Amino acid sequence: MENESTENVSETVSESVREAKKVLHLDDLKEFITWQNLAKLTTTIIAILIFYIVYRIIKNVVLKKAKDKMQPHNAMLLNKVVSYVFYILISMYILGLFGINLSAIWGAAGVAGLAIGFAAQTSASNLISGLFVLSEKTIKMGDYISIGDESGIVDSIGLLSIKIHTLDNQLVRIPNSTVINSNLKNYNSYTKRRLVFDIPISYEADLDKALNAIKKVPAACPAVLPVPEPNIFYDGFGDAISLKLAVWFENGQLAEVKNQVYTNIVKICRADNVEIPYTRYDVKIINNK
Repeated sequence: MENESTENVSETVSESVREAKKVLHLDDLKEFITWQNLAKLTTTIIAILIFYIVYRIIKNVVLKKAKDKMQPHNAMLLNKVVSYVFYILISMYILGLFGINLSAIWGAAGVAGLAIGFAAQTSASNLISGLFVLSEKTIKMGDYISIGDESGIVDSIGLLSIKIHTLDNQLVRIPNSTVINSNLKNYNSYTKRRLVFDIPISYEADLDKALNAIKKVPAACPAVLPVPEPNIFYDGFGDAISLKLAVWFENGQLAEVKNQVYTNIVKICRADNVEIPYTRYDVKIINNK
């Protein structure tokens, strides 16, 4: 009786082990863990490490040359492109090792890309516009630009948008399609800029005297360039006679030029008794009592 009980327990244990093997697929695992598969796995790991080392070497060499010959935003974009190409090639290599049909994946990716393209037309438009922005080379990082109602210094130029920060240090993201479809002003494209000041002159003033007085202003302003030569001319009638003063200056000195020119206009006009008119109001108080 005792022997019969022992046999029953042994059968129960054996059956449990067989069931556990079925659940854990130990037999399949044993078939997978072979010397051939281990060698293939080792070869794959070594190949990936070699690819990664080569990728890092190529990336460093390309970026080093790009920094010397390309704009910073183009170098940054090239860095991303090199990284994406490496990840795609490694993914294709690993999928090929597992016997996955890459042609089927490319077909599925094409269908998915078409569907995503229809669903994300705005992003596609920004992407295409980004290629035009980068190829035109009209802006670079550090430039002060104006697009529509937004003005600021360029922080980054991407495939989808550019990012600027305003003079009050606010981040503004501008889609590339807006950049392409709007009038862009780049204040840093040239080393010199011109600024025109409108100076009102009283109708009672001696116009020749006023003209000679304003001619003294550029020489009194260190930030104003002597070449190209400043230009002074009368330009129409209104509440006062409009006298224009056009001066040239180096980029980055806009505030200094404005402060110096306006200050010296007032000083010289006062010294030469040239009246700068301003709006006056006559108030008449009527007492109905």
